Amino acid sequence: MTTQQPTAAPTAGSAEVVELERAVVKHWKAPVSYAVVTLVALILMVLLGRDGSATLRLASNGDLFQIPDAVLPARPTGIVIVVLLAALTALSFWAAATVRRIGAWLPIAFGLIFVIGFLTWAGAGSLIPIAGLLFATVGLSVPLILGAMGGVLSERAGVVNIAIEAQLLGGAFTGAVVASATGSTMVGVLAAMVASVLVSMVLAVFAIRYFVEQVIVGVVLNVLVTGLTNFFYSSVLTDNPALNSPDRLPKIPIPLLESIPLIGPALFKQSVIVYAMYIIVPLIAWGLFKTTWGLRLRAIGEHPMAADTVGIKVNKLRFWNVSLAGAVAGLGGAYFTLDSNGSFTREMTAGLGYIALAAVIFGQWHPIKATLAALLFGFASALQQTLGAIGSPVPSEFMLMLPYVITLLAVAGFIGQSRAPAASGKPYVKQ
Repeated sequence: MTTQQPTAAPTAGSAEVVELERAVVKHWKAPVSYAVVTLVALILMVLLGRDGSATLRLASNGDLFQIPDAVLPARPTGIVIVVLLAALTALSFWAAATVRRIGAWLPIAFGLIFVIGFLTWAGAGSLIPIAGLLFATVGLSVPLILGAMGGVLSERAGVVNIAIEAQLLGGAFTGAVVASATGSTMVGVLAAMVASVLVSMVLAVFAIRYFVEQVIVGVVLNVLVTGLTNFFYSSVLTDNPALNSPDRLPKIPIPLLESIPLIGPALFKQSVIVYAMYIIVPLIAWGLFKTTWGLRLRAIGEHPMAADTVGIKVNKLRFWNVSLAGAVAGLGGAYFTLDSNGSFTREMTAGLGYIALAAVIFGQWHPIKATLAALLFGFASALQQTLGAIGSPVPSEFMLMLPYVITLLAVAGFIGQSRAPAASGKPYVKQ
């Protein structure tokens, strides 16, 4: 960072204009991150390159039209990938040195190129069904996306939502039991949302009414709901399996769209929860930035005192928006038992609530960016499963830790600056 002093000092009665040169701030974190990834690609794909070719299957027999398989020789493809990554890294360094802005296309292109190279290296000598990989990515990302939307709503309102894990787990348990008891999956979905709202209301009451440290309340709720669901699973569901055998939500294919190669089955052959997610994400994004409700929500999360002075009831609005966040997260909990797994198991969310919170941070508290971050985490999990199925030499532990590594980089600021809402985590006391 370099700062220039004024070129002239003002004097009494002088009409001379004082010109100040702007401070120039150079950010090197992104270029350094790209350089590290390029170095890793060089080591894996060139120095430790594998022989053979990877076959990427881009279409299946039932698709609307056929796309031929992509057969990529591992070592030559790795060399090309490293060259392209090095070129993008050099472009990033040039932009940082000259303080020029580069759009979102650079990180997107960099990520796609690296993924293609990694798939070619890891799948050398094997066939990788890309459509299946994308289908698994969407399936694994649904609870993350809905949990992240709950986190965005809550934190934009000024309440830190560590309890996403509890909301997902409570929704999954309640949805399974109610759907099994009533024989209606839709009733189970509604019950899951209600249960998650109750969890979020507890968070709201302690955080907003009694000013308890919000992170501590969230952690306690996570432990409490985990203990309660484990207890009821052992004492009730184990002895009464009929209460843990809900019908799954049917897949609803959209004609023609489901037959589009690659994306058709992944996006347009899903259950009602996934289609609801397609509506919820853009609706929240539009509501936050284009409506009076969104303006007030962002105001109480950034400067509650200013919002209070213009007549906004800060704590009341916070309470109801935290409850709304719980309803959205509860829909993600219902996905576990009423769509994905078909029954409840102990601690089946497996820490995905914390990954959803990481997606909120990675996505800079923006609904669309948080969705993309959740998709990235879901892709890492789906890739781990796919590589395990084809017998890739890549250790599964490496793929499992990838979302957490990305989270650490995001929090450290290597993938763009992340600034939480100014009043997030701070209780408001009316003056």
